[in-house]
Amino acid sequence: MSVVAENLVWGVKRRTIVADVSLTVASGETLGLIGPNGSGKSSLLRLLAGLRSPLSGRVEINGQDIAQVSRKALSRQVAFVQQSAATDTNVTVADVVCLGRTPHRSALAGWSEGDEAAVNRALDRVDMASRRKQAWQTLSGGERQRVHIARALAQSPQVMFLDEPTNHLDIHHQIEILRMVRDLDVTSVIALHDLNLAAMFCDRIVVLEAGALRASGTPEEVLTQDTLREVFRVTAHVSGASANGRPHIRFISD
Repeated sequence: MSVVAENLVWGVKRRTIVADVSLTVASGETLGLIGPNGSGKSSLLRLLAGLRSPLSGRVEINGQDIAQVSRKALSRQVAFVQQSAATDTNVTVADVVCLGRTPHRSALAGWSEGDEAAVNRALDRVDMASRRKQAWQTLSGGERQRVHIARALAQSPQVMFLDEPTNHLDIHHQIEILRMVRDLDVTSVIALHDLNLAAMFCDRIVVLEAGALRASGTPEEVLTQDTLREVFRVTAHVSGASANGRPHIRFISD
């Protein structure tokens, strides 16, 4: 399922946060959003997912303007994974993942075999089936992120938007989660801080600076020494294609 954004503009009061951004994500593609802090990555993700309405411009998912789609109908197609979530409620892993079935159920409908099957599939895909009865509060940060993704998968989405899903995780869990997302049979848009992880796991990358689209293309096309210097204000050496066919960035201290 494809995602197309045309001339998106959004801001608060007199401050423009997303400035005339247009992009296309092909069906099944993993697109990375990178940029300095405050570049508009999270705001753009929420516009693409329909969680915010642009001041101007439009977003189409599979050729349909999402402004013309109800929130519940859109939630059957699109899932959003935020950076982190906390709760003091005494819930289990399964309780959290079951929330992903909300868009598919009416107010009076009971829990169905289809709902249970969707939850089980989601837990299996993130390797958390054995933890389904475990209390949420006892999970590690990486395990909680996998449960967040399982809840999104329980929606049976065709598009996933993920806002810094590896934030505050150790490198093992960062790689584990991004590999899992890349291997899912969905279209994905992921905001990331780590440029080498973006190079490893994204088919294409969009660079944002001050809310505007600065560069777009494959990791090899986008992650250049000039772009890193001009946008991120760092000096770096970018090697040629590594063993996995992706560039590698080595930052150089002054």
